[in-house]
Amino acid sequence: MSKKVVSSAAIVALKEALTDVYWYKGDLRSFLSSTLSNPDILGRVNWEDYKRNIVGFVVDFLARRQEQFQPDLLRLMTEVSRVEDYSHLAQLDDGEKKVKKAKTAVAALKKLTVAHDFLHEEQRKVEERRGVAFQKMVKTTSVQEKLAELTKAYFGLLGSSDPQQRGFALEKILKDLFALFDLDPKASFKITGEQIDGAFSFDGTDYLLEAKWQKEMVSTKDLDSLAGKLSRKLDNTLGMYLSINGYSDDAVKLHSSGRSLMILVDGSDIMAVLEGRIDLLQLLLRKRRHASQTGNIYLRLHEIL
Repeated sequence: MSKKVVSSAAIVALKEALTDVYWYKGDLRSFLSSTLSNPDILGRVNWEDYKRNIVGFVVDFLARRQEQFQPDLLRLMTEVSRVEDYSHLAQLDDGEKKVKKAKTAVAALKKLTVAHDFLHEEQRKVEERRGVAFQKMVKTTSVQEKLAELTKAYFGLLGSSDPQQRGFALEKILKDLFALFDLDPKASFKITGEQIDGAFSFDGTDYLLEAKWQKEMVSTKDLDSLAGKLSRKLDNTLGMYLSINGYSDDAVKLHSSGRSLMILVDGSDIMAVLEGRIDLLQLLLRKRRHASQTGNIYLRLHEIL
């Protein structure tokens, strides 16, 4: 166990910045759900309490247990210090003052985050080792063969004119792909027309999955359906929507405001995973972090690679 810990000054700065950046508790809750590797921590929070007390409870909980949660603590510091969009604060009463205060708090945290580079370096090395492990994994014969098999099956669907058969085939491809990356796909996948409903687990969080393969881009109404289901689930449940042919701008914009409940994946993302250009877990992690940092739930593949 490392004896190196995050300083008390950084802990105080994190509390201040996190309190100032997220004005509404719903936005704060969404950010924490997306950032923490173990969102079950949020089940301990009294969400009826004042926002500052909620932030203090979460940060202190992590700080007192750094042998277990230091990566989460560092991730919080990093993600908050990277915040650059304050438009959500500017729209509030005295918005200019709120933005100025948040920027000052984030700048103070950023200096202390840089001062903890020795801890971040350890975390970067962990991620690098994971990347190396992935490259080794995709080079193994069994994994290459499975990805090639799934890629062939996926290409075979591109010319299909039978929506129902295409839906069943896509369901199997996704289940096999998630299983290959140890995402524990639940057996309760079901088909409704061309839409697939399922679930999987990733990084301590349960995800509901909905997928559509249709000519039209997925609309606001489609995303509303998944958001409604998520709003009735526990705090450690997020959503992943897969639309092979993408999303309307209005749908992305509307669901990128307020609490981010889901991340969006499209056909180009799936192809990149099938072709071994990106680890599925890394893809999900990057999209989730981007959503928690910016509010934008649709990070495009070209912005990652």
